Amino acid sequence: MAAFGGEKWLNDLPNHTIFKCIREKLESEPNEREVAKNLTFCLGGDLFVWDYADSVFYTTNLRQLNTDGSPERYQTLLCINPPLFEVSQVLLSPTQHHVALVGQRGVSVLELPQRWGKKSEFEGGRERINCKTTPVAERFFTSSPSVNLRQASWYPSEADEPHLVLLSSDNTIRLYGLKSPQTPAKVLSLSQSEDGSSGVHPPVRSYAASLGEIAVAFDFGPASSAPRQLAAQYAKDQMLYPLYILYENGETYVSYTSQANGVTLRKPVGPLPMYPAAEDNYGYDACAILCLPCIPSILVIATETGTLYHCVVMDSEEEEETGAVEKWIRDPAAVPALYVFECVELELTLKVATGEDEEPPESDFTCPIRLHRDPLCQYRYHCTHEAGVHSVGLIWVNKLQKFLQSDEEEKDSLQELAADKRCIVEHILCTRPLVTSQSAPIRGFLIVSDLALGATMICITSAYECVMLPLLSSIRPPSPPLLCSRSAPGLGSSPLRGLADDSFEQHIRNILVRSSTNPLMLKAGDKDTSPPPPECLQLLSRATQVFREEYILKQDMAREEMQRRVKLLTGQKKKQLEELTLCREERKSLTETAERLADKYEDAKYRQETILNRVKKVLYSLQSQLPILSNSEKDMKKELQTISDQLKHLDNYIRQVKMKMEYQKTQVDKDSTTARTTVSLNAHQKKVVQDVLREQGQQIGDMLKQLKDIKNHFSF
Repeated sequence: MAAFGGEKWLNDLPNHTIFKCIREKLESEPNEREVAKNLTFCLGGDLFVWDYADSVFYTTNLRQLNTDGSPERYQTLLCINPPLFEVSQVLLSPTQHHVALVGQRGVSVLELPQRWGKKSEFEGGRERINCKTTPVAERFFTSSPSVNLRQASWYPSEADEPHLVLLSSDNTIRLYGLKSPQTPAKVLSLSQSEDGSSGVHPPVRSYAASLGEIAVAFDFGPASSAPRQLAAQYAKDQMLYPLYILYENGETYVSYTSQANGVTLRKPVGPLPMYPAAEDNYGYDACAILCLPCIPSILVIATETGTLYHCVVMDSEEEEETGAVEKWIRDPAAVPALYVFECVELELTLKVATGEDEEPPESDFTCPIRLHRDPLCQYRYHCTHEAGVHSVGLIWVNKLQKFLQSDEEEKDSLQELAADKRCIVEHILCTRPLVTSQSAPIRGFLIVSDLALGATMICITSAYECVMLPLLSSIRPPSPPLLCSRSAPGLGSSPLRGLADDSFEQHIRNILVRSSTNPLMLKAGDKDTSPPPPECLQLLSRATQVFREEYILKQDMAREEMQRRVKLLTGQKKKQLEELTLCREERKSLTETAERLADKYEDAKYRQETILNRVKKVLYSLQSQLPILSNSEKDMKKELQTISDQLKHLDNYIRQVKMKMEYQKTQVDKDSTTARTTVSLNAHQKKVVQDVLREQGQQIGDMLKQLKDIKNHFSF
C-alpha cells in the first residue's frame, strides 16, 4: 500500500523504534505468561505502549509520522513508584489526565504530565519524563493474598474527583478516590446471602463459586434520569448511572449510582428477568458484560464458550417484577427487564472437518472474552480473547428504534425484524487457529478515533508486532439523505419497487453477507519453523471451504438473482415498448381528430358571427319602424335640443367677441400711431400691458377651441 498523505503512518508505525526495543527485551525474557492483555491506548493522535520489563510507557505521535522530519521520535514516561504486580490492562480516565495500570494483584494510577511547546508534547518534548504514580488499594491486596482483582473501571462521570471501581474475587465492589487511594469511599457487597453481609467466609465463597453466584464483570450504562420508583429520592435534574453486574451463572443485577454529594452506590436489585425464558438461563460461565450507549440500552453478555447475547433493556411489567425480584433483595426500586434479541456464536478456534463429508466437530475450547466499545460507532463493539479478535456490528438497532418510536401495535413486525436482520460478525484476527496450536494472545487493542488519521484498528501481537486492520465498513451511523436523492411526489415510480421495502442493491448485499470469514492468522513460536503438515492441510481445507461456501457460492447466487432480475426487466421493457408504440399511434389519431375538430370549430365560429350580424340588422330595422320613441331616444332628443340652444347662445357670444376684437384692434391701431409720436411707456407699464394682452389672447384661444370642439362633435 502506497503511503499517500494520511497513510504514511500506516507503513512507518510497524517498524517504529518502540516495538523494536520491546521485542529485544521480549527475546531476552521468553518466560512470560501466555495470557491476554491490553497494554496500549490512544489519546488523540498519541499512541501509548506499556513496556512490562522496564515498567514505562512509550508514546509517539501518529500525526508526526506523516511528516518527513524525525519519524522515529518517541517519549518515555517513567513511573516514580512502579507497580510491583504484572500489568494486564491500562485504562484511560474520562478526564484523560490519569491512566490506571491494572493487574490481578493491584492497581496503580499514573498521572500524565503537562503539555506545552510548538508540537504540544509532554513537558515540551523531553525524552524521559518522571510521572507521579499512586498505588490504589495496596494495603488491601497485601493483607489479602487470596483475593484477586477481577475487573477495574473508571467511574464514568467527569465532573468531580476521578474514582476507580474495583471488583474483587471476594464478591465485593469497592470505590476508591485518588485523594485517599488506600481507603475505599464506598463498599458494596454482592453476596446473595439473606443478611447481605460482606464478611463471607471462604467455605461459603467456595459454595457460591460452585453455584456461579460470584460476580465476574460489571459495566456502567449511559446517564439517565431516576426511574419512577426512585424519583422521590433524587432531584429532578439529577442524573444516575446504572451499574450492571454480571454473575458467573448468567444472572444480571443493577445498582443505580450518582455523584451529587460524593459517589453513592445503592444496593443491587435483581436478578433482571430475561425474556424469552430459557431452561439454562442462557448458559453459564459468563465472563464479560458491555452496555452500548444507545437508546434503548443494549447489554452484551459474553460467555467463555464464545456465546454473545444481545439484550435490549426495557421496563418490565409490574406483575412480572414481583415474583422474580424478591428472590434475595427486598428493595422496591425499579427493575428493568432484558429482552434477548439474538444469540451469536463466535468461532474462537477455526472449525475444520477431518474428512471430506464430515462436519466440523464441536470444539470445547473456552477462554475469557473482553468486550470493547467502538469510539466511532455506538452500534459496533469488538471482542478480544486468547484466540484472536472479532468485530460485531448491530445493523438492526435503527429499525428497532423506529419500531419503538412508532405507534404500531403489531408485534409480528418485530419478529420479522429479528428474523430478517442479524448482526454482522467478522473474524478479524486469529492467533490460535486450532485447539492444538500454541497460544499467542494479543498484547494490545485499540481503535484510532482521530478521523484525520482514518478509522483504523491497531492490534499488538504477542511478539509485539503492530498489525493495523480496517474497521468493519458495513456498520456505520446512518447518513442524512442527499437532496438530489429525494424523488418528487408527483413522479411515477417503477412497479417493481412495491414488491419489497428494500432496494435490489440491498437485496444483493444481503445475499453476499458472509457468516464466516478467513481471518488474518498469526502463528506463535518461532517464525522460521513451519507448522505440522496435518495442521497446514486442515487450515488449507478450511480456507478453501470458506472461500467456496461464503464467496463463490454466494456470488453464484447473486449472479443468478441478477440474471432473473435482468430477465424480468427485459420483459418489462419489451412490454413497455409495445405500450409506447400503441401510445404513439393513439397520439397520432388524436392529433388528426383534434385538427378536424379545430376546422369545424373555425367554420362554426364564422357562421355564428354571420348569424349574429343578421340578427342585429333585423332588430335595428324593427326598432326603426316603430311609431313610438323609446326612452333612450326621448332622452337623446332632449339632449340634442339642449345642445342646439347652447349652440345658439355660443354663436351670439362669438359674434360679440368678434365685434369686440375688431373694436379693440381699431383702438390699438389708433393708440399705436399716437404712442409712436407722443406716448412712451416705462418697463412696468409694458409688462402690465403684455400680461393683459396675453390673458385676453388665452381666453380668446380657449373660446375658439371650445367652438371648434362643439362643431366637430355635432357636425355643425
